[in-house]
Amino acid sequence: MDLLRSLPIGLYLEKPITWLHQLDPRVKLVWLMTFLASPILAHPFWQLGVVGILILLTIAARIPIRVWRQQMGWLIVLSILTFMITAIAPDGLAVNAQPRLLDGDLSLPQPTDYDYILFDKGRLITRRSVELGIRISTLIFILIYSTNLYLLTTAPEEITAGLEDLLEPLRHLKLPITEIMLTLTLSLRFIPLVLEELQNLARSIRTRAINWKKLGIKRTLQVWLVVVEKLLENLLMRAEEIAVAMEVRGFTNPNEHRVQWYQLRLIQWDWVALAILIPFWWARFIWGRM
Repeated sequence: MDLLRSLPIGLYLEKPITWLHQLDPRVKLVWLMTFLASPILAHPFWQLGVVGILILLTIAARIPIRVWRQQMGWLIVLSILTFMITAIAPDGLAVNAQPRLLDGDLSLPQPTDYDYILFDKGRLITRRSVELGIRISTLIFILIYSTNLYLLTTAPEEITAGLEDLLEPLRHLKLPITEIMLTLTLSLRFIPLVLEELQNLARSIRTRAINWKKLGIKRTLQVWLVVVEKLLENLLMRAEEIAVAMEVRGFTNPNEHRVQWYQLRLIQWDWVALAILIPFWWARFIWGRM
């Protein structure tokens, strides 16, 4: 069991380096906010279009199939199950219809072929339930996968460097931007250490071949309390080692001891990506309105 490689989301793809890797992190962050904001109050077909754009970006970037399957496979299953459950659930418009005719049946020709009920064979499926299913399933997919694609093609140092540059105007409000970004960088770098400690503890428990059935509930809880205590102890020791290493290297004031993790510069393709935002939002307000 390797937790550092078996997690299906949130990992950075170091190799191969795609054209998405080469884009400026600030440009990718702007596009991430665009993907997250444009589906809000949009037409269901627009939301499906955004899903298609994300899939085309993944294919165009030539991300390996093994990574694509690991990152997107479970998410597609989750979205399909969400759509199916929402489609067969009540649509929220449960109105008790009262017959208007006293006797007989009067059939009148309908002006259009519109039919609110799409399927009525033991389970009622309406247009609104299908629309709600599309909305919920696509929003879940866009929210998770767009963020994951950003993390997949952007190193933690690039993320913090881009955020620090975008939050630079807040320095006039006396906000400690450098300290916040340094804390964020250390937090992102500390996540693999947490996974490594969890992995080591899991392996140590498995090698001891503990018979959990014979232990009982009370002794099982005692074992897990010992494991949690050991995990916290190891993490605190790792944090102390990082603090000592930073102090030895002179990181006493972030404004005086700044390290440039990543050199920010806009290339030609960054300007092209920013220019595409204009027709994208124009299409959103023209065709994506409800």
